[in-house]
Amino acid sequence: MKSFFKVSLLAATVALAVGCQQEEAPKAEAATEQAQEAKAVVFQSEDDKAAYAIGLSFANYLSASLDKPSEIGITLNKDLVLKGIEDAFAEKGELNEEETRAALEALDARVAETMQQQAEEKAAATVQAGEEFRAEFEKQEGVSKTDSGLLYQVMTSAEGDSPLATDTVEVHYKGTLTDGTQFDSSYDRGETASFPLNRVIPGWTEGVQLMQVGSKYKFVIPPELAYGEQDTPTIPANSTLVFEVELVSIAKEEAAQ
Repeated sequence: MKSFFKVSLLAATVALAVGCQQEEAPKAEAATEQAQEAKAVVFQSEDDKAAYAIGLSFANYLSASLDKPSEIGITLNKDLVLKGIEDAFAEKGELNEEETRAALEALDARVAETMQQQAEEKAAATVQAGEEFRAEFEKQEGVSKTDSGLLYQVMTSAEGDSPLATDTVEVHYKGTLTDGTQFDSSYDRGETASFPLNRVIPGWTEGVQLMQVGSKYKFVIPPELAYGEQDTPTIPANSTLVFEVELVSIAKEEAAQ
């Protein structure tokens, strides 16, 4: 894991300047206009403008780096951060180089440990939620379960051929998490999706082979037949997935080639 706090000297300098400006801003209402004029930046050249832009960029980076740990419950005192920068420029730091490095490495270790613990707790909660959802869905009328654990319900029946795993299928579909959060939908995009059936998640490969053109099924796919422990921004690790799938057409392997 990358350190949140290996910030360049330039970034630290900028943060100190910004902090000082904020502390020195007049509080009296009558002095507001003068304060605004005093803080106005005059660019004498393109180099001045570039220098200022670099300062803004690094200050934003430093601010984001300090805020990041607060998201996982680690609170850092920004006043002490600025005090450390000030002491460094005054060459009177309370920590030597070795102590500074050790403190940052310890912080990185705490951040990594906390994030890992939270990820494990989230994954465990997702597993439990999935198990409970599948147990309830299995009780519904018309729900069947395959040997692999795939659950499906026929929403619209049809007659005709079913695809093989080697076929390319055209489908309309909507995918949600067990709490109803939608993460994908061909309906929303306004166009069907086509793909070789053996190149998608196992739950799809198995489930769509049960369908006929024109039919619509609801699949509840356990994590081992979906994305497993893989964690994405839209699908948490160990998620049970719910799909409504409409089989539009089948392109047999020979025709597809």
